[in-house]
Amino acid sequence: MAFIDTPETQKANRRFIKAAMNVPLLESDHELALASAWRDDHNEKALHELTQSYMRLVISMAARFRNYGLPSGDLVQEGNVGLMQAAARFDPVREVRFSTYASWWIRAAMQDYILRNWSIVRTGTTSAQKSLFFNLRRLRALIDDRMTAQLSPEVRETIAKKLKVRVSDVEHMEGRMAASDRSLNAPMGEDGSGQWQDILEDEAALPEASVMAKRDLLKKQAWIRKALRALNERELLIITERQLQEETVTLESLGKRLGISKERVRQIEHAALKKLKAALLNEVEDPVEAGLVGV
Repeated sequence: MAFIDTPETQKANRRFIKAAMNVPLLESDHELALASAWRDDHNEKALHELTQSYMRLVISMAARFRNYGLPSGDLVQEGNVGLMQAAARFDPVREVRFSTYASWWIRAAMQDYILRNWSIVRTGTTSAQKSLFFNLRRLRALIDDRMTAQLSPEVRETIAKKLKVRVSDVEHMEGRMAASDRSLNAPMGEDGSGQWQDILEDEAALPEASVMAKRDLLKKQAWIRKALRALNERELLIITERQLQEETVTLESLGKRLGISKERVRQIEHAALKKLKAALLNEVEDPVEAGLVGV
């Protein structure tokens, strides 16, 4: 699906990034004190200082995912959600820097957002599919420096082994990533004079044609039902089994069922078809309309 950053949005994003980059980094002891104040006392001022200091981490992570066609502002916003989740779950007692812990949450939030919005079709649901989605391009660049339009069977197999997925999964994801969504309202040319939906052909019949076709079908069905009354019981059975069923029976099987030879069944069928044609001609004013000419 297409996302467009407007000039106003881009300008606001630049101001936000500049402000975030000017926030000083935290010393380890001060970071620990802020995290403890938030965890123990729910000190919102401490939380604000802690998260603002690592906003640059969110921006850096968003830059890594900029090639997926989504607005950087939206990626940063999702990264902020991950940052807040990290702050809510961070345990300063474990002696791990907050940036290390928060990186996982920020990355996970952005990846989930990309998977939800990169295409209207669900791209990855399992952990293996997600890993394939986010690592396919990187591994392809490392393995195949030619970057041909399509992966070779050898490259697909190598990627599948590295990511522990099936070769068919690599092939499917390659096709999904090569064909991005396109809006039907997107302009076709630079002048924006037309949209893609303008050239879509509607293969469905017009309402008038549908009504006429249905009426003709009902009329022909009525003709056939009336013509079938001209047949005797054995002729009707043979015509039904040989002409009016999706899976027709053989002459031989019908002969055994009726106690006659298959050649006799063929003769009765031929005579019954002639009788049907004559009955239909008596009912129909225009044989061409009924499709009986040449039968």
